[in-house]
Amino acid sequence: MPQLPDHPDLAQLRRQARELLRAAAGGDADAIRRVRQVSEKTTLSTAQLALAREYGFPSWPRLKDEAERRRASAGGAAQAGEAGQARYPDYLTAEAVELIEGQYADRPQLRPILDAVLALLPALGPATVQARRTIVSLVCPRRTFAVVRATTKDRVDLGLRLDDAEPGGRLQSAKGIGGGGATVRIALRRPEDIDEEVRGLMRRAYEENTAPPPPRRPARRPGAVAGTMTVVIEGSELPGRTCRPEPDGQDHQDIYVALGGRSEDRPALTMSNKPGMAIEPVPGDAPAARWEMPVTVRRDEDGFDFGGPFVRGVRDDRHLGLIWGDLIDDETLQVFRGAKLRLVDVDPGLIEQALRPGHTLVARIRLTDARGNPICARVHPPYLTWSVAADGAG
Repeated sequence: MPQLPDHPDLAQLRRQARELLRAAAGGDADAIRRVRQVSEKTTLSTAQLALAREYGFPSWPRLKDEAERRRASAGGAAQAGEAGQARYPDYLTAEAVELIEGQYADRPQLRPILDAVLALLPALGPATVQARRTIVSLVCPRRTFAVVRATTKDRVDLGLRLDDAEPGGRLQSAKGIGGGGATVRIALRRPEDIDEEVRGLMRRAYEENTAPPPPRRPARRPGAVAGTMTVVIEGSELPGRTCRPEPDGQDHQDIYVALGGRSEDRPALTMSNKPGMAIEPVPGDAPAARWEMPVTVRRDEDGFDFGGPFVRGVRDDRHLGLIWGDLIDDETLQVFRGAKLRLVDVDPGLIEQALRPGHTLVARIRLTDARGNPICARVHPPYLTWSVAADGAG
């Protein structure tokens, strides 16, 4: 029977239990024999119990309590793993450990990537680790700042909540990672991918989400109405009826694009996974798309503001939205992405012209992105141009 060391390392004991579980699940005869001495099931809890019995304790909690007692009596926490490595296992509850084991059971070669991410936590500050069936959330004192997901058999995605970050370079869209409010993600295929850049982004996400939110501005009085302008969205180069935006993501087979907003007198679909209406839907293989709507224009101390049933967003992000979704039936659209046409980005001179009688603000948008998928997120030139047309002019 092995003897518990005088200064036991609780992290090492947890690691021994996980290794025993992996070996038993992989068919190792000796590991199976050790687990079968306590249970016919092969789970993390039975592996922990088997290890505790081997050390002479009736249960895993008793072994854990004794290890913590000896460590405390030795005058502080013992080092875990190799010298100098962070003691990230102390962030994990037994339940979280078991859930994580399930996530990586069929892809153990990716587990060192998660371990390398968790090893960064002590250097960031107070944090907790929460695990669900498919994802691990890293939570700072205020809210979740990062998530880790074994997305494929050869890739782990590190999702970060960076509200002002745009996809580009190593930062990719966080679509499909799920949960935690992640706005961007980084694909990791080996622990060495966690370099100085990734560590800097992790710290930035931690600090941004730990900081208290900025004080709310006092409610402002609405500006005086300057008038109502007509806005026309002319869409071209539609992507077709099928797409797969993410290489490892879902196939979309019956794509439509629609205007987001509220309307009682226009053709519209309900959305199965979002509130609101998908107005005047157009099939993704149509030669062109066109939507026309009124927009109320107000003038305040910051310039123009916009309102109406088709306008979305807060004061500094007023926009018109296009919605992409799969047609489920004749009345329902399942949304999978959307595009922003920001009114606040329009040249104020064009707004002045569009307010004149007989004039229209025209948004011309290419609806297929550089990868051949439906355009999404905030749309910039050259995919979007704004102009003013007089009645009867193109």
